[in-house]
Amino acid sequence: MQYTDEQRIEKIKITVDKLIAYVNDSKLTREQVLEDETIRWTLTTPLYNIGEHAYNLSKEFKEAHNDIPWSKISGLRHRLVHDYDNTSWTIICDIVFSVIPEFKKQLESIK
Repeated sequence: MQYTDEQRIEKIKITVDKLIAYVNDSKLTREQVLEDETIRWTLTTPLYNIGEHAYNLSKEFKEAHNDIPWSKISGLRHRLVHDYDNTSWTIICDIVFSVIPEFKKQLESIK
């Protein structure tokens, strides 16, 4: 199915909200992420989905919202999918606990 940029952004927003809710509702800690493979798998699925939708946004949309690092977002997805065994879970923790909440604020500015 082909999605419009607006539909992709909506899907990203929903996934970000669900990821943040999971982290908050589970009272997830960095230590748990570093120690528990099931939690890591649970966190990577939304990151894949966010990255896939970001990758497929039009060039024009990305240029119009160039304050958001779209290539890093989609690059994370590619790295997780193609080099999962070498994932730095410390970096994933930084992304989940620090970057994603900030990303949510950036998404809210997109109308």
